[in-house]
Amino acid sequence: MSTEPSKVDVAALRRDYMQRGLGESGLAADPLTQFAAWFNEALNCPAIREANAMVLATVSPDGQPHARYVLLKGYGPEGFVFFTNYESDKARELAAQPRAALTFGWIELERQVRIEGAVTRTTRAAVEAYFKTRPRGSCLGAWASAQSAVIADRSVLEARLAEAEARFPGEVPAPEAWGGYILAPEQIEFWQGRTNRLHDRLRYRKQSGAWIVERLAP
Repeated sequence: MSTEPSKVDVAALRRDYMQRGLGESGLAADPLTQFAAWFNEALNCPAIREANAMVLATVSPDGQPHARYVLLKGYGPEGFVFFTNYESDKARELAAQPRAALTFGWIELERQVRIEGAVTRTTRAAVEAYFKTRPRGSCLGAWASAQSAVIADRSVLEARLAEAEARFPGEVPAPEAWGGYILAPEQIEFWQGRTNRLHDRLRYRKQSGAWIVERLAP
């Protein structure tokens, strides 16, 4: 059996997007209403396993961008909510530069949503209310992992998990170093794939407290 890597012509990988279009006439006046409509379609698409998975992009103090997937845990007029360890790389970057970008890539629907804005911490009450809804294993994991810290091997995590299980035989409280963030959107772009790479891009942008809609060239 050959151990040589397969020679795939990556540049030749392409497909045309033909499912539907996105016009101004069918767009909701408020971007949160439009997001809810698309998000619900993604939730109901059997091919999409985690509709709430989103890429979170932050910037380090020296200007190095970092991106990773996180899970959306709520959204509304105030913004888009996610949770993490306050001592993680992303949290340190948000402390230094409290702005971020989110991207939802629902490729199965030939759609993408990009969101940009300022980020603040959620209230502690919101953190504790959400933490109580998490599975016990996830709660214990929050205590076991010093997120982004270098560790020797996986046995370190397993030992810390065992310590957390012994420490909290009943309800698991939220660690002080664990919490939530909310991104208040300043612009939201809805992207719909179209034929010939002439995709539809409609962007809501906040101007003087109101949302305006602009079509962007693909």
